[in-house]
Amino acid sequence: MEAGLCGCDEGWAISLVNNVLKYGLNELKLRFRTRLSTHLYERYLRGFTYYKMSNLDNRISNADQLLTQDVEKFCDSAPGVMILYLLLSGTLLTHLRRPISRLTVTEQRLEGDFRYVNSRLITNSEEVAFYQGNKREKKNIDTSFMRLDYYRSGRMLVKLAEAIGRLVLAGRELTRLAGFTARVQELLTVLKDLNVGQYQRTMVENRASSDNLSLLALQPGRGLVVNEDNVIRFEHVPLVTPNGDVLVQELNFEVQSGKLFYIPQRPYMTIGTLRDQVIYPDSNSDMTSRGVSDDDLRELLGRVQLTHILDRECGWDATADWMDVLSGGEKQRIAMARLFYHKPQFAILDECTSAVSVDVEDAMYQYCRQVGITLFTVSHRKSLWKHHEYYLHMDGRGSFDFKPIQPDTQEFGS
Repeated sequence: MEAGLCGCDEGWAISLVNNVLKYGLNELKLRFRTRLSTHLYERYLRGFTYYKMSNLDNRISNADQLLTQDVEKFCDSAPGVMILYLLLSGTLLTHLRRPISRLTVTEQRLEGDFRYVNSRLITNSEEVAFYQGNKREKKNIDTSFMRLDYYRSGRMLVKLAEAIGRLVLAGRELTRLAGFTARVQELLTVLKDLNVGQYQRTMVENRASSDNLSLLALQPGRGLVVNEDNVIRFEHVPLVTPNGDVLVQELNFEVQSGKLFYIPQRPYMTIGTLRDQVIYPDSNSDMTSRGVSDDDLRELLGRVQLTHILDRECGWDATADWMDVLSGGEKQRIAMARLFYHKPQFAILDECTSAVSVDVEDAMYQYCRQVGITLFTVSHRKSLWKHHEYYLHMDGRGSFDFKPIQPDTQEFGS
């Protein structure tokens, strides 16, 4: 009887030691991943690096996977953790293993959410870059990452290892580790290059040779950017597609203005409340510091004929997947309300009213002129000519016209 009790106590002791060991190892992995992710996102969301990686450099095509799955696997197989585990796991056996399916499902869902916020940033990198939403997107990513929270959930205690099996598979684990290490190192190298303005992009072919423009001259970062307040000036600037197609050989014009605001045809809707959609990339505290109230936001929705959405969605604090909940026209009107909230001195409107009726479009453009917002519009609608004083027309062969709109100017579009 005493021998049986002794064996039972020994088994519980071994199980306790094994669990404590796993707890420590998983906490170490978590801290390693936290520090590495913080470092990577600080570089990824610095300036417009996330946009440059997707549009100006083609060395990495799946940054979302690198930043989420590959980093997680790399930290899970990190050299220090792996060596410590292999040294001790051979002498300890697992006697207590109770998989908890609920925690497993929750973990996978949170991992999916984490990758989703990274993926949507890549998909909408152009819109986020023009809105200068870096800080807001970093907050969304940080919040999603913290929800993983293996430490408090106890999920790490469920991941008990099979010691002998891991020893047999050590060679394969080292090979996997080498692969993940190379992937993370590639990401670090590209982030470092992009942050200092070094890009690498493979052109399909040198389409510029016949237009007296060298391929070298068309590489991103080759031009000179001079920051100067209240003016936008293009001097001998070629407009070129990512594949090297020359739209304009030398673009020259100047507009006196101030802060730039951009509204794309596909408006970006952030993760958050209905209020967040109008004030993006500002936060609630930013809105308060600007002296703007919810009543002021309601007035802006009235300017775009969208006040009914407050009742439909149950107020400003409603949360939803706004990219799916709102129709195309509603998203475009939300984007215009966002423009009115920020009150820039001028804005670039890229087909931003294509899903809006002409009467609503006319009211929004008139309000822009009323509050002194200088507009650059990319559009095929003839109805917008009356709201502008100059037009820029590109013929698709490298030439362009930039002229004032006169009564006898021939309007093109539909």
